[in-house]
Amino acid sequence: MAAVTVFILITLAAAIVCLVAFSWLQSRRIERLYPPIGEFVDVGGYRLHVVHVPAEGTADLPAIVFLHGASGNLRDQVSAFRDGLEGRAELLFVDRPGHGWSERGGPQNAFPDGQARAVADLMDRKGISKALIVGHSFGGIIAANLALERPHKVSGLLFLATVSHPWPGGIDWHYHVATAPVVGRLATWLLAMPAGLLRIERAARCVFSPNRYPPDYLARSATALVLRPWTFRHNAHDVANLYDHIVSVSPRYAEIDKPTIIVTGDSDFVVSPEIHSSALSGAIAGSELVRIRGVGHKPDYVATDLCIAAMEKLGGLETDLAAMARRLEQLLASDTEMSNPPPASRRRSSAADQIPVMPSDPI
Repeated sequence: MAAVTVFILITLAAAIVCLVAFSWLQSRRIERLYPPIGEFVDVGGYRLHVVHVPAEGTADLPAIVFLHGASGNLRDQVSAFRDGLEGRAELLFVDRPGHGWSERGGPQNAFPDGQARAVADLMDRKGISKALIVGHSFGGIIAANLALERPHKVSGLLFLATVSHPWPGGIDWHYHVATAPVVGRLATWLLAMPAGLLRIERAARCVFSPNRYPPDYLARSATALVLRPWTFRHNAHDVANLYDHIVSVSPRYAEIDKPTIIVTGDSDFVVSPEIHSSALSGAIAGSELVRIRGVGHKPDYVATDLCIAAMEKLGGLETDLAAMARRLEQLLASDTEMSNPPPASRRRSSAADQIPVMPSDPI
């Protein structure tokens, strides 16, 4: 019996060592594939990775700051918007604290208000006195906090498929497991990488559903960076802290007095447009809600021109966003080839379907 016990313990230890080594080696491989593409800026004891694109002399828009969503990094928004905006405005794409190539900083950066203050400090370091803030998904709650915490830094707000209000069910259990002091560290080193490599494309397709999934999206967005154990854990802390933070901050949205546009799809299976975007529009006086039929959680890719037009409108240019939305709806409706059908139902999916990337079950 003793020999069997020793054999089991040795086998278990060997498996743990192999999984940790696998996660470390794969992390190094992913970092070689997706190295930093910008610069590092010290914001008070830690560094944020950013892509800063100066404005040209013919710029017709104010400075714009882009904030990515959960499990993401700045490449996601660079891929969506840089080509369409370069030269027209000063652009600042940010790896949020602990994501992409940015360092985490202190414990305050596990919360949206802490990250908002970090972005404001970053803007100061880059000499940007005020900017239009564009937040996709989780980035939207950072944008809202920035408008509440440092309103003098915000000229306007563009929310894209944002999370903003409490939702039924709260945060999934696996995010709490991943943030546990001992078990969480062990789980992220043993499971995040192998499970993530198996499920990352499936998760990305779900985020785009029901719209076409770009076959090169994972390469363009470098989403695999989130599978590194330390990044995965930072992302888990962000999501685990999200619900309670939203409960406390959402009653304050009426304080936001900046020009605001909210773009959402009616077929978003990740973040409910009714619970979040519609409610946010009702809370911020004078905001404009643009709801697009047939669009999922990625209007930044599916409705890129409309999103840029929204930035133009916030920058003072005349734009009929509703008309643009209707034209896009007609275009999507005429595309009968459904290459990325939506989930079979809006039921809450299993945790196994959601581990380890992208947001939790529909929120």
